[in-house]
Amino acid sequence: MKILATQRREKIIDLLREDGSAKVAKLARVFRVSEVTIRQDLEQLERDGKLVREHGGAYLEQVEHFAKNLALFNQENLDKKSAIAAKAMNYIRDGEIIILDSGSTTTEIAKRLKGFHNLTVITNSLNIGLEIGGSPGIELMVTGGDFKPPTLSLTGQKASDFFSNIHVDKLFLATAGISLKSGLTYPSISDIVVKKAMIDAADEVYLVADSTKIGKSSLASLGALSLIDYIITDSGIDDKHKKLFKDNQIEFILA
Repeated sequence: MKILATQRREKIIDLLREDGSAKVAKLARVFRVSEVTIRQDLEQLERDGKLVREHGGAYLEQVEHFAKNLALFNQENLDKKSAIAAKAMNYIRDGEIIILDSGSTTTEIAKRLKGFHNLTVITNSLNIGLEIGGSPGIELMVTGGDFKPPTLSLTGQKASDFFSNIHVDKLFLATAGISLKSGLTYPSISDIVVKKAMIDAADEVYLVADSTKIGKSSLASLGALSLIDYIITDSGIDDKHKKLFKDNQIEFILA
């Protein structure tokens, strides 16, 4: 389906906020337009001060600074994410094996894990690994994969392959958008294969997402809402979205 130039440019920025940089050829394939059109998009976005063009592509200027300081690039709605993480603690038990997806909400969960006993945590997030690495009572496993500076995460097929033949009790999954039509969506296509592998490895899937992401759609679809068992979100969710989860037999947990 064709999208307007303004919508395409917004999604280009979303993708760069996830991946840090992108090539013209890749963007042309993703959005199914010509490379000339993508170059025009990047020229306009550079004029707007939203990115920096380089030969064959573009990047976000501040990403390198954030990555060197091991800081996540996207830090919106931290009060909501903190409340969601605190609620998630009620669903983690000593002795379990869990997956923490990369993301700012799952990072807030990681900050609260100290004090657990015989807990195994698997993650594709470097900052989560550094947060809990060395904590007594926690065994940490970090995937391989391609590094994404804005999210400090590892992605792609190598990250996905890590979850082959692995079985865990619970997955705490992040998302960029949730809607009935598009399901669970993300800005980066490379993440889809990783998240599918995580879901396949888990007995129970907890989606941790603040209310601002509900009703929104991003570029790449992971699949239907039926992939998740529970959603933990904040009090900003409205009644129609509560009904959406109930209608899809997803247990709704309010932080």
